[in-house]
Amino acid sequence: MSQQPRTRQELYDLVRRRGKDEYVLEEMIRLGFWSPEGELPEDPADDIRRMSEIRRELNELRRESRNLQNQKLLRKRLLQERLAESRRKQQENKAKREQERVARAEAWQRKKQTEITYLGEDVSGGLNYQECNEARLQELGLPILGNALDIATAMDITVPELRFLAFNRKTSTVSHYIRFKIPKKTGGERLISAPMPRLKRSQYWILEHILNKMPVHDAVHGFRCDRSILTNAKPHVGANMVINFDLQDFFPSISYRRVKGLFRSFGYSEAAATILGLLCTEAELEQVELDSKIYYVALGKRHLPQGSPASPAITNIMCRRLDQRLTRMAHQWQFVYTRYADDLTFSTISENPRICNILKNTDSIVQHEGFQINHQKTRVLRNSHQQEVTGIVVNEKLNIDRKTLKRFRATLHQIETKGINHVSWGHGEDTLASIQGFANFVNMVNPEKGAKFMAQIQQISNKLNPQ
Repeated sequence: MSQQPRTRQELYDLVRRRGKDEYVLEEMIRLGFWSPEGELPEDPADDIRRMSEIRRELNELRRESRNLQNQKLLRKRLLQERLAESRRKQQENKAKREQERVARAEAWQRKKQTEITYLGEDVSGGLNYQECNEARLQELGLPILGNALDIATAMDITVPELRFLAFNRKTSTVSHYIRFKIPKKTGGERLISAPMPRLKRSQYWILEHILNKMPVHDAVHGFRCDRSILTNAKPHVGANMVINFDLQDFFPSISYRRVKGLFRSFGYSEAAATILGLLCTEAELEQVELDSKIYYVALGKRHLPQGSPASPAITNIMCRRLDQRLTRMAHQWQFVYTRYADDLTFSTISENPRICNILKNTDSIVQHEGFQINHQKTRVLRNSHQQEVTGIVVNEKLNIDRKTLKRFRATLHQIETKGINHVSWGHGEDTLASIQGFANFVNMVNPEKGAKFMAQIQQISNKLNPQ
């Protein structure tokens, strides 16, 4: 017999484990109210014990079922916890990635404010090389510029603005140039690419602080503050023979790579030379309209635009070796050589000039230096005919073409008799300004004739504007 419960709680627990009927049966046997097990045939207590056993087994099964159910719940709870932890980590990682993205974007924006790493296709390869030859730049008296920030600071603009001005676009909705054509004196039209104000200011800075500090050959008379078409024509006055050459497509023939190489030769870094070269060059563009929007499409490679304030100085510097070689060749054959932009002039007082040598060697040297002669404009002028150099007659003295002066006098007479509205001069729409400009030109070449024209034009102006 098992130990009797000592407290009510122990009794309750015992009854709960064995069952009420079995406990009562055991107590009745213990107290002598029922025969012990096995003494009575077909003892009803056996059914009670069997029911208790079944009940215990059933309880055990229920307990195991609850345990299994609890395990499922536990697994479900663990799965939910794992999912929650996974979501939490995903959110953390997402927030971390977003912070990193924002940090990278901020870093990139800061970098864009101080650096230029890309300026378009085919021109960005050297932007990481920012070391310049400071000793050579100091020797030449040029500003030390190694990277985009140096250039932007020197020009007093921002790096993003510098990037906008220098970017090499194959197709764009903006253009930094206004393009128009003007008639040539010799016929045809000349394409002028005038830079917009912001780019023009940058080009003027390059001209003033870099290009104007570089020496050019003494034979050059174009685009120099102390030279003019007069100084270009004067060395050829009284010559026995004058030979004029014209360089074909002078500005377009100077490519971006040559301009960049020029700045590299000064001592500038690859990055600085790239930016300066892009600021000074531009590709020929075609304007295309698509879906009511204007696009500018590059038709070729970048080159010097005619109309930029920096282009003439670049050509003078780039042609130094050309001028040296032509000067040396001219002296060899007793000729004098000068150049005004794309006009090459040779003259000699010799009675037996070596014309073929000049023609042949000039063509060879010009081609070797990367240019082409426009042979249709080559002129060989003897002193028995009118000799002109950059529009000025040089047979005996500096003078203006007689036919032009005669035509100008006739124009002034027509203005005085018929009125200015019925007469035109030159290609300008303002006739008065055109005749004043030509009179100033005549006065520069021949002050005696020019003074008469200017006095006559002043009288015409007074009649048109009495006040």
